Amino acid sequence: MTRLEDDSAGVRVAPRFSGGLALAVLSAASFGMSGALARGLLEAGWSPGAVVLARLSIGAAALAPFAIAALRGRWRSLRAQLRPLLVYGALGLAGTQFCYFSAVRTMDVAPALLIEFTAPIAIVLWLWVRRGQRPRPLTALGAGTAVLGLVFALDLASGAEVAWTGALWAFAAMIGNAAYFLISGETEDVLPPIALAGTGLAIAAAVLAALGAIGVLPMRANVASAGYAIGTGPWWAPLLALGLISAALAYASGTAAIRRLGSRVGSFVALLEVVAAALFAWLLLDQRPGFSVLLGGLLIIAGVVLVRRAEPARQPA
Repeated sequence: MTRLEDDSAGVRVAPRFSGGLALAVLSAASFGMSGALARGLLEAGWSPGAVVLARLSIGAAALAPFAIAALRGRWRSLRAQLRPLLVYGALGLAGTQFCYFSAVRTMDVAPALLIEFTAPIAIVLWLWVRRGQRPRPLTALGAGTAVLGLVFALDLASGAEVAWTGALWAFAAMIGNAAYFLISGETEDVLPPIALAGTGLAIAAAVLAALGAIGVLPMRANVASAGYAIGTGPWWAPLLALGLISAALAYASGTAAIRRLGSRVGSFVALLEVVAAALFAWLLLDQRPGFSVLLGGLLIIAGVVLVRRAEPARQPA
């Protein structure tokens, strides 16, 4: 390839990466909103299982028309991808949620999040072992920097309790999180992102509903008002925001981002969800983030930059 051709390819790839990065940041911000929105419902008497089931069900309903339109004439591809779809919905979406809430029953939220968000490291190791994509030195440096940023962003230095049972559940949530990123990237050119996200949300909602029906996941809801720092409102307002923004928008934009960035870079950008969660907690719950959160965010961004520089150029679509 000549220099001119190389530059031309770079010009074509750059918009793809920029668009993917914008979608990934949008997805992280949308996911980060979920904790603060759910807090008002939980304090109003909702169980975590009921909040998550409602969130995923509303998200699935919102994406259904777009997923059906995207699959028009491509229903065979949906059947052909049934196995990864089931893994994506049951493990990547429902499994991650179920295991995370099981973890925080016996351990603090911060270390549980830290374990779950080591998914990018698991993805790097998976791609190395299964596909021979040995991580470059910059990838290792970026991963270490991002994890250090995660430690600061979660303020683990303040002292958090870790229980082995909870740690195992959090580790299972990490596996589900990694599966979400890997399957989102592996179904490229087979299923449209909106179809993958919509179908996955529907499968995840069905799995959680089944867990609730057999009593594994407690389901409790009411119509009491939900209170936040900015005021009190009807229960359905935060529930709609959870379903439309932190589920439908978050998963649709996140899946589309991974198609452009790849599962490795996309998973590292997703770590910004922790910083977004802190900012929304400040806005909605009046929980002001400390200096460690800001420092952690900068380190995560630095880690993403390093991992991106270590990535081989992705071909334009």
